[in-house]
Amino acid sequence: MQGKSIYHQSQKQLLSENDIVEAAKKDPKQFEALYKKYYEQIFRYIHQRMDDKEMAFDITSQVFLKAMINLPKYKYKGVPFSSWLYRIAMSEVYQSFKDKKSTRTVNVDTSNVEDIIDEVEQDNTGEMRQALIEVIGDLPEIELQIIEMRYFEKRSYREIGDILGMTENNAKVKAYRIVEKLKKRFSMRKSYNYEKEN
Repeated sequence: MQGKSIYHQSQKQLLSENDIVEAAKKDPKQFEALYKKYYEQIFRYIHQRMDDKEMAFDITSQVFLKAMINLPKYKYKGVPFSSWLYRIAMSEVYQSFKDKKSTRTVNVDTSNVEDIIDEVEQDNTGEMRQALIEVIGDLPEIELQIIEMRYFEKRSYREIGDILGMTENNAKVKAYRIVEKLKKRFSMRKSYNYEKEN
C-alpha cells in the first residue's frame, strides 16, 4: 500500500498521548488538548458519511461530549485515543441513519482509489475509477467502513480492528474478502458493459 497514514503514531507518541488522557480523567480542562487534536479528523470522518454539514457539526459535538463524560471508562490498548473517538462517532452516525435524520453518502476523492484499483483492476482510467467507486458504494455498511479505513484513510489493521471491535487478524481477513468480492462485482460489471456495447 502506497503512502504513510496520517493516522500513524509512534509508540512514544501513543504513550505521551495517553499521559494527556490520564491527566484529563483527573482534570476535565486537560481534555481540550485531545479535542483540538482530533476535532478536524472526527468531523471529516462524520461529514464524509453524510451530505448534511450542520448535522455533521452536531454529531461531532455529541461525540466529544460523550467522550468527555465517559472518559473514566477509557482504557489504553496501544492504539491512538482517536480509535475510541471513532467508535463513538461510528455509533452516533449509525444512530443518525437509523433515526432517519441523515442519509449515508460515500464521499471519496477519486485520487484515493488508486491503492484499491491496484488490487482489483489493472486498468486505472478515470472511467474505471468511477465504476469502482459506484461498486464500493453498494457495499454493506461494515464492509464500506473497512474499505474506507484501510484504503482511503490508510489505517493499520490493528486500529481498524479496535475501532470496529474485532481482532487485528479478523480485520485483515475481512478486508481481503471484501477486495475479492469487489473484484468479482467489478468483473461482472465490466462483462455487462462490454455485452451492452457489442
